Amino acid sequence: MTEDELDENAPIFAIAVAAELSGMHPQTLRQYDRLGLVVPARTQGGSRRYSVRHVEQLREVARLSAEGIGLPAIIRILDLESRVQELHLRVRDLEDRVRAEVERRPGARVFAAGSTGAVVTVRRGTRVRRSTDIVRWRPEPPPREDGADTDGSR
Repeated sequence: MTEDELDENAPIFAIAVAAELSGMHPQTLRQYDRLGLVVPARTQGGSRRYSVRHVEQLREVARLSAEGIGLPAIIRILDLESRVQELHLRVRDLEDRVRAEVERRPGARVFAAGSTGAVVTVRRGTRVRRSTDIVRWRPEPPPREDGADTDGSR
């Protein structure tokens, strides 16, 4: 993070500032904290400190409430949005891990069937032994009763 970027999770706003930024009364923020709707961080002295993310959540609560959605439903919505954000971060982390693994093992993603039927990893550019090649088998047609070959000759 550079100097110009602000950590959206840093608890920097006092309750009066957060209330003003969200367009709410400080008492509403206290009530939301008691309900577990938007729970700010606390200083050692017990004062509430809100982050940019908290202010965004408060604005979202106000919007949803104005649309007629009840507080229990809003709590559930915020929980689900938080879970989605966690999952997005986890997916990004897993994608980074896979990308790093692929970069460490270039060419290790070629496969063949082993003699026992197991899948065998083969390095790119390596020839597979003939015994592990997959060959398509076609049964010969049964002999005709009139003695002619299947191509019409005798």
